[in-house]
Amino acid sequence: MTPDELKTLIRDVPDFPKPGIMFRDVTTLIGHGPGFAAAVGHLAELARNIGAGSIAGIEARGFIFGASVAARLGLPFVPVRKPGKLPVPVLAMDYALEYGSDTLEVDPGAIAQGERVVVIDDLIATGGTAHAAVKLLREAGADVGHALFLVDLPDLGGADRLRDEGVAVEALIGFPGH
Repeated sequence: MTPDELKTLIRDVPDFPKPGIMFRDVTTLIGHGPGFAAAVGHLAELARNIGAGSIAGIEARGFIFGASVAARLGLPFVPVRKPGKLPVPVLAMDYALEYGSDTLEVDPGAIAQGERVVVIDDLIATGGTAHAAVKLLREAGADVGHALFLVDLPDLGGADRLRDEGVAVEALIGFPGH
């Protein structure tokens, strides 16, 4: 399936999580076997061409796509977790959200110094979470120069925010607006 065909599998949910927001629900794509396989295949090809040494996925839907890409390529998978989920000493990064803050954690032992890590997530909007993940992985010793997403909402500027940090960004699908 082409990216344009995959785009038709993403459900639009108006006014979620608040009025005026058009939520792009990728669970309908994940629930479509051929579509999910095609999306993973496209992301895996991009990661292969980049020369990924490992794949980092951001909790939660980044785990679905990232782990699938890592398995397809036979690469290690590095989970970027929400707080309190890893049973070992972690590196943590606090970051600002539109309404509040959050924290990401990673096991520094899961990353070899200088390892070429490609970050994968389902969607990039404002880029706050992806930006924090990149900073955290770099702090752990990773060489993070690329991030891949199923969906980009370019009007929200997240991809540009990563590019400003020296991260090349690619997405299979773009949607205008919020």
